[in-house]
Amino acid sequence: MSGKSKSKVRVGIGGWTFEPWRETFYPPGLAQKRELEYAASKVTSIEINGTYYGSQKPESFARWREETPDGFIFALKGSRFTTNRRVLAEAGPSVEKFLTSGVTELKEKLGPINWQFMATKKFDPADFEAFLKLLPKTVDGHTIRHAVEVRHDSFKTPDFIALARDYGVCVIYADSPDYTSIADVTAPFVYARLQCASETEELGYSKTALDAWAKRAGVWAAGGAPEDLALVAKLEAKSPAAREVFVYMINGFKPKAPAAAMALIERLK
Repeated sequence: MSGKSKSKVRVGIGGWTFEPWRETFYPPGLAQKRELEYAASKVTSIEINGTYYGSQKPESFARWREETPDGFIFALKGSRFTTNRRVLAEAGPSVEKFLTSGVTELKEKLGPINWQFMATKKFDPADFEAFLKLLPKTVDGHTIRHAVEVRHDSFKTPDFIALARDYGVCVIYADSPDYTSIADVTAPFVYARLQCASETEELGYSKTALDAWAKRAGVWAAGGAPEDLALVAKLEAKSPAAREVFVYMINGFKPKAPAAAMALIERLK
């Protein structure tokens, strides 16, 4: 299938409904109801952003599973009502509501959950650990992989890295010019959100930058840590032989995101 990679690295975009993509990515005349099917033939994963803003119907998750090929994976943004609160320890009912809303209808195509925090949210060790304790490892017999996207510099401390490792929760790496970037690996998988696509670059990122990201993704997939990304804490005591890696072209100049994702996939074949 076009877009398939033999590596343990999955590369994708954020969502599939975006008006400018109908001029630059989707074939002319493609029915909107077939956009997911088309996008899933070109990338190997998609991060669903709509779940951050509101609940989706179980039937929608089931339909998305059916419209995508075998081996395809969806990442989901966790509900903002879970993460955008003063006391995270009180988020239990919200976590449960989200995870029982039908997300498991994705079945084997359910990938990591991205619990994204606002840039104003500071690291409170006790409260953040209380939040991590609320994240179940399974729901309805399905393994749930959790990731956190933190955006305040107070999280750049070895204590936070140690806490994430204790709970097997992935700290998401973002190459954002606006938010904190943390490259430490804390879980059996890696989740990166690339947000520096440029309108002036044909593929969103330069060929040199894409080559560099392909190399970093390969190092992560092989159980290592890229030498050119600064770490907050020491390396893992024992690295695995392999990891699954998720890389999403998210923001920057979003119309170029599919081109950047497909170019990265080509480099990883």
